[in-house]
Amino acid sequence: EFVVGSKRFTESYILGEIAAQTARKAGEASVTHKQGLGNTAILFEALKNASVHLYPDYTGTIGRELLKTDSTDLAKLNEGLAPLGLGVAVKLGFENTYAIALREEQAQLLSVRTVSDLGAQASLRFGFSHEFLKRDDGWPGLKKVYGLPQEPRGLDHGLAYEAIAAKQIDAMDIYSTDAKIGRYKLRVLQDDKRFFPEYQAIFVYRLDVPQRFPKAWAALTKLEGSIDAARMIEMNAAAELDGRAFPEIAKAFLERAVSQVRRAETARQSFMQVLFGPDLARLSGQHLLLVFGSLFVAILIGVPLGIAAVRFPWAGQTILTLSGLIQTIPALALLAVLIPVLGRIGIWPALIALFLYALLPIVRNTHAGLADIPASLRESAQALGLPARTRLRLIELPLAARSILAGIKTSAVINVGTATIAAFIGAGGYGERIVTGLALNDHSLLLAGAIPAAVLALLTQWGFDLAERRFNLSGAR
Repeated sequence: EFVVGSKRFTESYILGEIAAQTARKAGEASVTHKQGLGNTAILFEALKNASVHLYPDYTGTIGRELLKTDSTDLAKLNEGLAPLGLGVAVKLGFENTYAIALREEQAQLLSVRTVSDLGAQASLRFGFSHEFLKRDDGWPGLKKVYGLPQEPRGLDHGLAYEAIAAKQIDAMDIYSTDAKIGRYKLRVLQDDKRFFPEYQAIFVYRLDVPQRFPKAWAALTKLEGSIDAARMIEMNAAAELDGRAFPEIAKAFLERAVSQVRRAETARQSFMQVLFGPDLARLSGQHLLLVFGSLFVAILIGVPLGIAAVRFPWAGQTILTLSGLIQTIPALALLAVLIPVLGRIGIWPALIALFLYALLPIVRNTHAGLADIPASLRESAQALGLPARTRLRLIELPLAARSILAGIKTSAVINVGTATIAAFIGAGGYGERIVTGLALNDHSLLLAGAIPAAVLALLTQWGFDLAERRFNLSGAR
């Protein structure tokens, strides 16, 4: 299987789909496009551990962010990547550099034309993408070179356009091929100190790809020089402004008919069409697997841990503390850590992360339910001469059942929402729609992912309530 990856923004989705369809047409192997895989670090790790074979990126990103060099020459980049078994190739024909933009009316009012001019405008509110805030070729370096006094806030790149239009922020980072620059009437500031390096679009790939998939690789190399900046902006606009699907845009490009796609008089899909789209069954199956697969393992391990916390007080506090500490780790950070540990992306890191998050309510409620059993009942069971295991199975667990079930229910409902994050590492589920909706700033697509997740959470809650009534797990009986 040949796996193409892409980052979580419109252009990367489109380029990844173009690469996937190109490789698929070669007819050499099955091809999968794992789209929207978070940021550069996640994709680079996936490439190193062979979870992904190729993804689109930019020379400046590879040089500054990954190799910590100012060089954007392909030979120098390949020299640095070779020890990792990776390389870069196929200049697609356009550059997509970072830039800073203000609303045109505000830029005129303040006479701001260059990034240097921002130094005298300390009151301006900056809203930058989270990746830009951390990258060496982003805010840290920009602030140092230009001596900027502002303290930016982190925003999703797609949402930043809405924020600047609503005057909630004054400046944002953009990509030079963004389709929304003109629509939102933004002024792109001149990088007068030439801080940003060259960002030529290329493919980053594993060095074994040409040998393992020679036909697919040969087809991909023919894409060199095939996309100029104007065509890339047009394709981005087809997605962000016209609501066209990424596979459709890629297919049209490969057939040299992107302009026809934009002129087509096909109406944007209604919300109900998006909500009940053909991917609903697949996403539902993936989400159910993530939620209940992880929950099942959490029950198998969490209940015994809760019992151990009661039976062995010297270890109880440690068990409860560790299960609580896991909850403090941000979900995306935990997923990012699990990728290099497991050497893969997709379903397994997501299942393990969700299992860890599900532990705390189950462990705590099992511990609380058993600890709250009156001493007189325990003594009565002992007076009957019942062995410890029998007392646990026939008396203590039934008495604590209501509390245990409440913990399992809490874990299940929480996992339904947390599972949407799994889409950032290619595990699918309803989060796939949410991630794509964020990239496109498409509210219909966002809701089409959020609503099924909310419905599933309610159904899960009602299901557990029904089970509690059905089996009459009241403890007192």
